[in-house]
Amino acid sequence: MNSPNGFKPLHSPEIAGGQQLAAACFTATETIPPAESILRQLCRRFCRGITGSIAAALLILLMIAALIAPLIAPQDPYDLSKVSIAEAEHKPGAHSTDGSIVYLLGTDGAGRDMLSAILYGLRISLGIGVSSALFALMIGTSVGLLAAFAGGKVDAVLMRIVDVQLSVPTILVALVLLAVLGQGLDKTLMALVLVQWAIFARNVRGSAMVERSKDYVEAAQGQGLPPRRIMFRHILPNCMAPLVVTTTNQMAAAITLEATMSFLGIGLPQTKPSLGLLISNGFDYMLSNQYWISVFPGIALFLLVVSISLVGDRLRVVLNPKIDA
Repeated sequence: MNSPNGFKPLHSPEIAGGQQLAAACFTATETIPPAESILRQLCRRFCRGITGSIAAALLILLMIAALIAPLIAPQDPYDLSKVSIAEAEHKPGAHSTDGSIVYLLGTDGAGRDMLSAILYGLRISLGIGVSSALFALMIGTSVGLLAAFAGGKVDAVLMRIVDVQLSVPTILVALVLLAVLGQGLDKTLMALVLVQWAIFARNVRGSAMVERSKDYVEAAQGQGLPPRRIMFRHILPNCMAPLVVTTTNQMAAAITLEATMSFLGIGLPQTKPSLGLLISNGFDYMLSNQYWISVFPGIALFLLVVSISLVGDRLRVVLNPKIDA
């Protein structure tokens, strides 16, 4: 019932119903859970795959072991004051002469503890693989974005260079570069970067060509934004999904390629032994029944490369919105 001045009384059914509706909406708003972050969604989708989860756990374990190798290794295998030739070629499980060290994986021909050598070798192999892939990612991404955004003659020239690079086997290019540059950690890293950048450039160019034709790029160009900002602030973030997968796969490829070159004797020097060089050092002992000198570093290299490859394969599925992971 209305009051004489035209206002409804506070106890009217209409106002009471409106208050109840507002209270219900407020309560419903309070009970809505917060939106799940993109990173958490990706992690949850990634963990649905048993194989990928096991591979990720193994890779994390290997990376932690490599990072803290000086803390957990029984000895520094490259400290000459702690390595004795009298301890050479001990079988797995043997004790040192003074009983201070148990050689769980045996020793090599120089008396170095194989477990310690593998842990230090993991550091070199992982460092080479991650560093070369990241440097190649930066170079290849810049070239691919420039080719896709500029188009015309710039695109044609850059892509022909990429085609020539990709037409030659990577191992052959790396061997020629190291034969010219010589041995060394920096030279090996440079050779791996020069081998890998073209793969990133090709993949980024393909993804960027698709993004370039979309409306948001035309809107950014209409606002007068500089080309560099459009490429790196607008196009590049939408190309990150395939880039993450390519980077992961190229890390595994770089580790394998470096191990191959070190096995052939043209990669890293003896003072910076990776897993490939450890395998090469034990190859001469294979026929003398001292298998552990070469087999155990080979197993470590196999686990490292396979875990990275499986993680990359799982990321390819998770980052693809068309696949229900």
